[in-house]
Amino acid sequence: MITTLTRSLLAAGLAGCALALSLTAQERAQEAPAPAEVKVATIGEAAPAFRLPDTAGKTHSLKDLVGEGRIVVLEWFNPDCPFVVAFHGKTKRMKELAAAYKDRDVVWVAINSGAPGLQGAGLERNLKAIEEYGIEYPLLLDEEGTAGRAYAAKTTPHMYIIDGEGVLRYAGAIDDSNGRGEATRNHVKAALDELLADKPVSVTESKPYGCSVKYAR
Repeated sequence: MITTLTRSLLAAGLAGCALALSLTAQERAQEAPAPAEVKVATIGEAAPAFRLPDTAGKTHSLKDLVGEGRIVVLEWFNPDCPFVVAFHGKTKRMKELAAAYKDRDVVWVAINSGAPGLQGAGLERNLKAIEEYGIEYPLLLDEEGTAGRAYAAKTTPHMYIIDGEGVLRYAGAIDDSNGRGEATRNHVKAALDELLADKPVSVTESKPYGCSVKYAR
């Protein structure tokens, strides 16, 4: 038979165990390192580093792309976004702009941050896109969205320009058309021309337009 004294001892023991477990959890929380802060791209500061594979399996890092003073253009990409189709499939404006600076120490790279199973994602679809659009520069796959989130890439396309010292100098839309009609100013071209002439970039940011980047949920 369980006596009143036995019940009291059992209750005290359970309470003690609960307190010990609680203290242990608190101690573990105190000992656990704080999560590292994600570096978010900021104009005038060092661009966030990344290492991503292209569609051929070759890994590219920002450090290697910049190399010895090269300017880097990052183009967020989704082959099935109507805005991307307009720039790559209907008019070839993106390809032509990249080609115009190819021999001027400017490296152009596309990045697809779409998660597996979502629109425009996956190796097979992007290999096909390279052929369809005649893309002649690397297309990097960022399926976990790490690079995309570090740069706060919101749309496809969303453009970034990094100078020869690895500093972010432009972020935003490719031009001022907002996807409607003809553009009166190509922000990327203007920024590249200014950087190549050793001038400060006059328009450093603009509101990007296009489809939303299809990040993993």
